[in-house]
Amino acid sequence: MTTRRELLKLGAVGALGLAGMKGGDDGAPSTAPATAPVRASQLAPQNMPVPYAGVFRRPPELTPFETGYDGGDPARPFERYALTQQLGQAQFVPGLNTTVAGYNGIFPGPTIRATQGTRIEVRIRNGLPPLGLLQPGAFNTVTHLHGSASLPQYDGYANDFTAPGNVKNYHYPNWQTARTLWYHDHKHHVTAQNVYSGLAAFYPLSDKFERAQLPQGEFDVPLMISDAMFNADGSLAYNDNDRKGLWGDIIMVNGVPWPTMKVKPRIYRFRVLDASISRSYRPTLSTGDPIYVVGTDAGMVPKVQAVKSWRQGTAERYEVLIDFRKYRVGQTIELRNLSNKNNIDFANTNKIMRFQVVEDSGPAASYTRIPTTLDDGGALNASRGGIATMSLTPEMATAKRELKFFRANGQWTINGVTWADVEKSGFTKLFGNPKPYDIEQWTITNASGGWFHPVHIHLIDAKIIARNTNGGKPFAWETGPKDVFYAGENESITALMQFDTGADAGGRYMIHCHNLVHEDHDMMTQFSVGDLRNNDPITSDPPVLDTTPAGSFPPVYRPDLPPGT
Repeated sequence: MTTRRELLKLGAVGALGLAGMKGGDDGAPSTAPATAPVRASQLAPQNMPVPYAGVFRRPPELTPFETGYDGGDPARPFERYALTQQLGQAQFVPGLNTTVAGYNGIFPGPTIRATQGTRIEVRIRNGLPPLGLLQPGAFNTVTHLHGSASLPQYDGYANDFTAPGNVKNYHYPNWQTARTLWYHDHKHHVTAQNVYSGLAAFYPLSDKFERAQLPQGEFDVPLMISDAMFNADGSLAYNDNDRKGLWGDIIMVNGVPWPTMKVKPRIYRFRVLDASISRSYRPTLSTGDPIYVVGTDAGMVPKVQAVKSWRQGTAERYEVLIDFRKYRVGQTIELRNLSNKNNIDFANTNKIMRFQVVEDSGPAASYTRIPTTLDDGGALNASRGGIATMSLTPEMATAKRELKFFRANGQWTINGVTWADVEKSGFTKLFGNPKPYDIEQWTITNASGGWFHPVHIHLIDAKIIARNTNGGKPFAWETGPKDVFYAGENESITALMQFDTGADAGGRYMIHCHNLVHEDHDMMTQFSVGDLRNNDPITSDPPVLDTTPAGSFPPVYRPDLPPGT
């Protein structure tokens, strides 16, 4: 647990912004404070990225080091992967290198592609230096697979940290419907700095329904959107604006500032993730043409929605189709950002990326029309004992609860509670205690006009049934299953959710604002499904000292604990 003294130290660093904080030869930063907060990049003109000059790239995909079947049973396939959290060098800006802390030392980290029904074990080693890259405390980490119905001890509980030199095996069941998941750091008090440093990556989950109805392969494209600002030497600058948030002046897609992507005159599917630590976006095409929303955080939408723009907060995922068949070869189309209230914007934060249409010499397209409806197979998956998320109705709810997000006494709170209160209770303080498979109706309220909160509820998929804006209805782009809820200024959202752990096991899960600065200070609470003593997220399967011989591969794993159990 982070001490009060450490927390005050971290808060001071966040206010100063770490301008001029440099790492030593061992990668550990000095603790010399900045003289003034950095509010925009300090780069020389020749080092400042030019919009659309960069070449689009996709993150590399990770290969399992072992595959097989539990007990030789073909109905129980598994895959094992290995990752090391380590420092690396990236060239985000012209002529300069930037030190990142990433999975395998890169940003974004390697994509792990999962298939429904194939359980996965990921061995994650903390190979980082003793002290943080953007904060002076220990470089402890926690990994959360965002969107997964993982057991609590593998869900990335904020206090279940892995210290440098230690390793933890995470087990992911992958029984849910197809969706775009992502894995990222979740260490309490320093989640913002750790994610901003580079600890984020994609984890798409596929199933037969999604594969039959949406573009695949070359035409299935992940877009991790983030923002950053840089010191004059190319190092990351950090300023959380008195714990309100960080808004950089450089927009990156998959780690490239404002890239240009060459596209064929075909229909493309884009998995759009807002991986900024605070900034929200409102993407739109420069041509004014519609974009088709086919998926939300937790899977495909029942009815495809044509929109001119959509609002997207931190950690939200939207899957969209763009039809490039209508454009001539050589034409360029920009994906722009209309932004939202209470962002801090700069000269070029109204741009995201550019598409350039090129000749198509490949085989005839197999995906030739924009669908109007989609079947996510939820009814089939619900045969496990649950109910398909988009089939939930208010009459099914056994309880109604309200979450109020507000700032009090300089702290970000939920119903007046902070994570420090949860820690002081010995992790017994709960917002709610539903039983496995219970259905509840929760209302999320942001009563302030001064900021927005993207609210993440771990474990669940939810159906938004009401808003206090937009005529009381969910916005067109959020009419599929969700796990992050954009609570804009003076907005409230009502959603239905079922507490399906996948194994009737239950335990404790977090609720927090995904503006990671708010989460760290201290806008997070928890609920428990069933007995809060089940699957203790800190003690059930803790990290252990990494005893793998240097340079050996494949890494050591626990053969007595098959993945997903």
